Amino acid sequence: MAGKSNRFKFLPTPLEDLYVVERSPISDRRGVFCRLFCEEEFREAGFLKRIVQINHSYTVKKGAVRGLHFQYPPHAEVKIVSCIRGEVFDVAVDIRMGSSTFLKWHGEILSAWNNRSLLIPEGFAHGFQTLTEECELLYLHSSAYCAEAEGAIHVNDPRVGVSWPLPFTDISERDCGHAFLGPDFEGIAL
Repeated sequence: MAGKSNRFKFLPTPLEDLYVVERSPISDRRGVFCRLFCEEEFREAGFLKRIVQINHSYTVKKGAVRGLHFQYPPHAEVKIVSCIRGEVFDVAVDIRMGSSTFLKWHGEILSAWNNRSLLIPEGFAHGFQTLTEECELLYLHSSAYCAEAEGAIHVNDPRVGVSWPLPFTDISERDCGHAFLGPDFEGIAL
């Protein structure tokens, strides 16, 4: 998928199929205009899924953590995550069965001002930590949320070993309750 389009650059990460998307804003004396998604340009770069759901999150405290969430097939989803207010450390974990980067994670700083998004493929868990107060994220999804297909990994799972940049200031009871991966977890088959 590596390539360049009119408004976007798709930058590979160390994890196969996970990309940082750099946007090209247009600035003038009034401010900035920036395209977050263009079906045609993403298709040219190899993204062939439809966007069927858009979600928004608002997190108040700096140091708060959300994640690490995913959906099991057949509801596995591609996500395009953008920070539109504040700054977050955004994390994707490869949980694809048989992947050469299985249980490896990659983190990127996404902010309202750095014009970056994370393009997260099916078979990855996702979470983030806020680096500033009052953060807002937009998520574009290729599959609608399905409660029966929901899965999660504990944010401090030792098999994954995410190096979160800040001490945790807030995490939901639900996210605290996610189990650690057992030694028999071999990933999800797509």
